[in-house]
Amino acid sequence: MALDDSHEPNQLHFLVIPMGSPGHYIPTIDLAKLLAQHGVRVTIITTPVNALRFGSILDQAIRSGLPVSFLEFPFPYKEFGLPEGCESVDDLPNMGSVRPLMQAYGSLQKQVEQYIEKLNPRPNCMLSDAFLLWTGDVAKKFRIPRIIFDGMNCFTQMCNHVLYHSKVYESVSESESFVLPGLPDRIELTRSQLSFAFNSGSIDAKDLHERLYISESEAFGVVINSFEELEQEYADAYQEVKKDKAWCIGPLSLCHKDASEKVQRGNKSSINKHECLKWLDSQENGSVIYACLGSISRIEPAQLIELGLALESLKRPFIWVVRAGHKTEKIEKWIDEEGFKERTKDRALLIRGWAPQLLVLSHPAVGGFLTHCGWNSALEGISVGVPMVTWPQFQEQFYNEKLLVQVLKIGVSVGAKKVVHLGEEEKSGVVVTSEEFIKAIDTVMSDGKESEDRRKRAKELGKIANEAIGEGGSSYRNMTRLIQDIRDQSSTNN
Repeated sequence: MALDDSHEPNQLHFLVIPMGSPGHYIPTIDLAKLLAQHGVRVTIITTPVNALRFGSILDQAIRSGLPVSFLEFPFPYKEFGLPEGCESVDDLPNMGSVRPLMQAYGSLQKQVEQYIEKLNPRPNCMLSDAFLLWTGDVAKKFRIPRIIFDGMNCFTQMCNHVLYHSKVYESVSESESFVLPGLPDRIELTRSQLSFAFNSGSIDAKDLHERLYISESEAFGVVINSFEELEQEYADAYQEVKKDKAWCIGPLSLCHKDASEKVQRGNKSSINKHECLKWLDSQENGSVIYACLGSISRIEPAQLIELGLALESLKRPFIWVVRAGHKTEKIEKWIDEEGFKERTKDRALLIRGWAPQLLVLSHPAVGGFLTHCGWNSALEGISVGVPMVTWPQFQEQFYNEKLLVQVLKIGVSVGAKKVVHLGEEEKSGVVVTSEEFIKAIDTVMSDGKESEDRRKRAKELGKIANEAIGEGGSSYRNMTRLIQDIRDQSSTNN
């Protein structure tokens, strides 16, 4: 089969395979758009519900001629005991369904292989989520270079690297702090703050982590959603570890320029764009605190009430994205029946469900961002120059907090002490009190010299982030280098 006439000769073709979780899917879609903007033809492997949820952001770009297309495969939810339409982690009835969801994704391997079989020439590169281990087997079978994307920054990659090789955490108790050896900064953590790979709660994940490590070491390289200037020493160190096959090409969210794209990104917002902007326009610059705790947040209602009481006590305007997984009804009941909504109606915008985060964060009224320290959210905050109140929950979020608070000095911690594992939230109860929230938010939003300096640093980083992704910037150059590396690899393989 010859190359389709509609494709330019010598145009590279990337097969992009995201994982079904908003924190992975959204930046992968951004990455696909960025590759296409650099002249690469991109095919995104997706499933029906995910195509609807995450694909609309690219409709405009595709209509304007950007070489991106979606290839939908039916998702075998029934076969793996999943509810109909359940194709993403945040749609799961409970965290016990993560394994069948991943198995269902694994079953797509056969269809992907059949698709590649028919292609002539083969795709030049597979870009897939680190957790989709089967894509490594497909890449090997067809001798296609595979690049992995796991949505982490270089700082976190280096934390994991030294933990894996030094095993320093093995000789300390849960709550005893220790220093991560060999890093540019003195980073102290406790065992109970480590990521899933080294602190997996009641699940034995040693085997999974080992397989992830081997899979990553066999990949051609790693794409990083960050920019070099943000974490230069860590980017250099990680580049050395990966033998120059790591490319910082972020912030990926900045590939969306206009408001309509910012609203569409991710999922259908549960609030009207105009309603949201009207409320923000009515607030003074830098006065609003925006509180959002991630797309798969399942924080206990009792803990969310502490946050709500803090936001109320502060007497500042705020936007609160209210989400508690299957217990969302409980917190909504408290908001409505205990008078919270009525008492705060003059200065609160409550968003139930999905928020147009990029649109909110980039508005001049927002002066602080209370975040769970998921890297997508943290980097979006950095990109628009907003200081942060940090409340890490799980996975590598405590590392991200160290980067924001200690290294970059643009964040203030609420004082969370340990990871609350997904699916084990009930065991944790209340870990941060309303007083702790009030203190941290006040520190970020107040007028003193320390706060001013923090704001100044955040603004400066936002400026550098935008320069990095622009033509001639460090991330732009790295994207060019990535494409050239794949071009060189393709001509070697042929």
